Amino acid sequence: MTITDAEMAALLAPGGFHFLRRLAEDQVPPLPTPPDRGAASCLSEHGRVDSPLVDIDDPDLAAKVRAGWQDMAVEYGLLDDDREFLLGVDYSDPGDVDSEWAWARVRLLDEWDLGGGDDGPLPSWMRFYMGRRFVPEFTVMSLDGRLLMNTTLWGDGTVSTIVICPSRLLP
Repeated sequence: MTITDAEMAALLAPGGFHFLRRLAEDQVPPLPTPPDRGAASCLSEHGRVDSPLVDIDDPDLAAKVRAGWQDMAVEYGLLDDDREFLLGVDYSDPGDVDSEWAWARVRLLDEWDLGGGDDGPLPSWMRFYMGRRFVPEFTVMSLDGRLLMNTTLWGDGTVSTIVICPSRLLP
């Protein structure tokens, strides 16, 4: 069963994301990644830049992940003048086995929190539970599709945000 836009807005609000609308498939800009690669498998020649790694056992996990995400978002221009961007969201009901991924246009509010470390405000599809704490994992894209950012948990127990921005390689 699919959740509604109102339910999606309620899920995102505690994290500081103001839901604006779900994008239809024909409204989504092309991804800036090569067609045969996801964000995590992109290389520097694809425009990849990595934030510093944060160990999931670091007591300052949430603050460091938030700072890394914000630094990357500002430096590479994720947010437009209204602080809007696209967020990968799962419209499937939490009890469903299959995901129903879509892009939502959101606005980052003045007060926001990516969570991590404890229960945090993010919906379950934006984080993983790792033993004693939650770790954020989600994907965002600029409105024009120029850059993609992915905050992800790596196999070595670290978290980072990666940016894929091929246009930064242009002379």
